[in-house]
Amino acid sequence: MILHKEGYSMMTWLTVILVVLNLVVGYFLPIAFWPFLIFSIIVFLAIFSFFRNPNRTLEKLDNNLVYAPADGKIVVIEETVETEYFNDKRKQVSIFMSPANVHVNRNPISGVVNYFKYHPGKYLVAWHPKSSTENERTTTVIGNGKDEILMRQIAGALAKRIVYYIDKGTKVVQGADMGFIKFGSRVDLFLPLDAKILVKHDQKVKGNRTVIAEL
Repeated sequence: MILHKEGYSMMTWLTVILVVLNLVVGYFLPIAFWPFLIFSIIVFLAIFSFFRNPNRTLEKLDNNLVYAPADGKIVVIEETVETEYFNDKRKQVSIFMSPANVHVNRNPISGVVNYFKYHPGKYLVAWHPKSSTENERTTTVIGNGKDEILMRQIAGALAKRIVYYIDKGTKVVQGADMGFIKFGSRVDLFLPLDAKILVKHDQKVKGNRTVIAEL
């Protein structure tokens, strides 16, 4: 299992802190050393799992397909009006990322970032109706020359930092890392009305493995 670069600093500090605490416990309270060591290992593995980055390289790029940009569960499939960029009706598909999911976000298609904006905001729970407009979030629009896909990273109650590696004008490749939401939250996709949705409500999806829609 590969550690994502966003976890390097935290895992380094966590390792130092746990080693020091185990030395202190072993010296001053030897009877508690083994239970505390087991507890430390569990904590280390739990935090490590938050920053895991499994190899999900796409074997074949296909811009007619929209791949899942995140691991999680489908919580929204509906026709809605997107008001930040398109200002018209779109098909929305939302993926809820729990703390147990992989937190890497990936490009759903290849193309050029035609629009990007970071919005500071609140940390409402990810399923709150206003989370998509009031929470900390980013909005990314990728155009492939024929269609445009809007992807929105949304922070939640536990997610206190959204990381992104793109900006307007960036050329992106389908399946490559575009960001990271620390400790999970939600990712929204806004697709053309003629897109064929290939997932169902409550379905579990994996980034770079599950096809969300066909353009």
